[in-house]
Amino acid sequence: MRSLFSVFKRKDLDLTEGPLLSGILLYTLPLILSGVLQLLFNAADLVVVGHFSGEKALAAVGATGALINLIVNVFLGLSVGAASGTALNYGAKNDKGVHRMVHTAMLLSLLGGIAVMIIGLLFSRIFLVWMDTPDTVLNSAALYMKIYFIGAPAMMIYNFGAAILRSIGDTSRPLVFLTVAGVVNVLLNLVLAGVFTMGVIGVAVATAVSQTISAILVVRHLIKCDSNYRLQIKKLALYRKELFMILRIGLPAGLQGSVFAISNVVIQSSVNTFGELAMSGSTASGNIEGFIYMAMNAFHHTALAFTAQNLGAGKLRKLKKIFGLCIGLVVITGVLFGGMAYLFADNLLGIYIRESEVAMRFGLERLTIIAFTYFFCGVMDVMSGVLRGMGSSFIPMVICLLGACGVRILWVNTVFAMEGNHSFTVLFRSYPVSWILTITAQLIFYVYLYHKTVHGKKKKTLLAEDGGL
Repeated sequence: MRSLFSVFKRKDLDLTEGPLLSGILLYTLPLILSGVLQLLFNAADLVVVGHFSGEKALAAVGATGALINLIVNVFLGLSVGAASGTALNYGAKNDKGVHRMVHTAMLLSLLGGIAVMIIGLLFSRIFLVWMDTPDTVLNSAALYMKIYFIGAPAMMIYNFGAAILRSIGDTSRPLVFLTVAGVVNVLLNLVLAGVFTMGVIGVAVATAVSQTISAILVVRHLIKCDSNYRLQIKKLALYRKELFMILRIGLPAGLQGSVFAISNVVIQSSVNTFGELAMSGSTASGNIEGFIYMAMNAFHHTALAFTAQNLGAGKLRKLKKIFGLCIGLVVITGVLFGGMAYLFADNLLGIYIRESEVAMRFGLERLTIIAFTYFFCGVMDVMSGVLRGMGSSFIPMVICLLGACGVRILWVNTVFAMEGNHSFTVLFRSYPVSWILTITAQLIFYVYLYHKTVHGKKKKTLLAEDGGL
C-alpha cells in the first residue's frame, strides 16, 4: 500500500484506477487537513478577538456565522455542481467538456461573488435585527459582516477553483494555497486586533485579505497549468450546456445549504434569547464542533468525486464499494473526533472563554450532545455526496430540507417552546433527531437511484453494442 505521505508529492490522482481504500485515503487526507486548517485559521479570529476584546466581541463575531452561511450557501452550492460536472467529463476523457466546464464555473464564481457582496453590504444589519441579536453586540456584528463581505468575490473564486482541482483528483494544491492564506490571516489577526487593538474590525480585515490571497493563488495555478483544465481568461464564458449542468446539481445543493442555514439561524435566534454568555458559550462549542464537521465533510467531497468519475468512466461495479467505504470511514472519523472533543471539552472551551463559568457551562451543555451524535451528520453528508455524484440533486435537497431543516424548525416551535423545555439540552437535541430521520429517507432513495442508474447504463451499453444508438 502506498504511503499516505505520497499525497504531498503526487498532485492529481486517477480516481477510477487502483485500490479504492488507499485511493480514498490519499484523496481525503488533504481535504481533512484543509478543513481543519481552515477552521484553525477561523478559530484564530475568535480566539484573538475573545482574548483581546472580551466576551462581547466574541459574541458579536459568533452571532454572524449562521447568517453568513445563509447568504453565501446558495452560491457556494454551485461549486458542487461545477465539481460534479468536471469530474464526470474528466472521468469520461472529454477534454472539451472539461474546458467549457472550467470557464463557465470560474466566470460564474466571479458573478456570484459580486452578488453575495452586494447582498451582504445592504442587508447584514437588517438580518441581524431579525435574529434578535442583542443591542450590545449588534453594531460590532454588523460591521464585521460588512467588511467580511467585501472579500466575498475572492472567497467564491477560491472555492470554485479548489472544487475544480479536487474534482480531477488534486487535493494537495488547495491545501497549500489555504495554508499560505491562513498563515497571513493569523498574523494579521495578531497585528490588527492584538497590537493595534482594532478588535472586530481587525479580524474582519484579516479574513478579507486572506481570502484574496487564496483566490490569487488558485487562479494563478489554473492559468499556468498545462492540462485540459487550464484557465484562459479571454475564453471565460457561460456555456449553455455546462451552465445547465452546474445549476441542475449545484442550485439544489446551494438551496439546501441556505435552508440549513435558515434552520441554524432559527437555532441561533433561540440561543440569543439566553443572553450574551450563552451566545459566547455556544459560539465556542460551535467552533470546536466545526473541526469534527470539516473532518467528516471531507468524505462528502470524496464520495462525490469518486462516484462521478467512476460513473463517467462506466465503472459501475465500484459504486457500491465507494459508498460503503466512505460511510464506514466517516463514522470512524466522527466517533474518533467527537470522543476527543468530549474528553478535552474543558480545555478546548477554555481556549475561547477566559473567565465566565456560565459561558463555559452553556458551551459544555451543547458540546456534550453534539460530540456523541455528530457522526450521523457525517453519514448524511456522504449520502448527499454519493447522490450528487450520481447526477441527482433535487430529490436529495427535498429530503434534507424536510428531514433536517424542517424537523429543526418544527422542534423549536413545538418541543422547545413547551413549558419547562426551554433549555440548551432540549434545543440541541433537535440536531441528532433531524440527522437520523434524514439518513433513513436518503438510504431509501439511494437504493432506488442505484438500481435505476446501473440498469440504465447497462441498457445503453447493450444498445450501443447492437447499433441501437
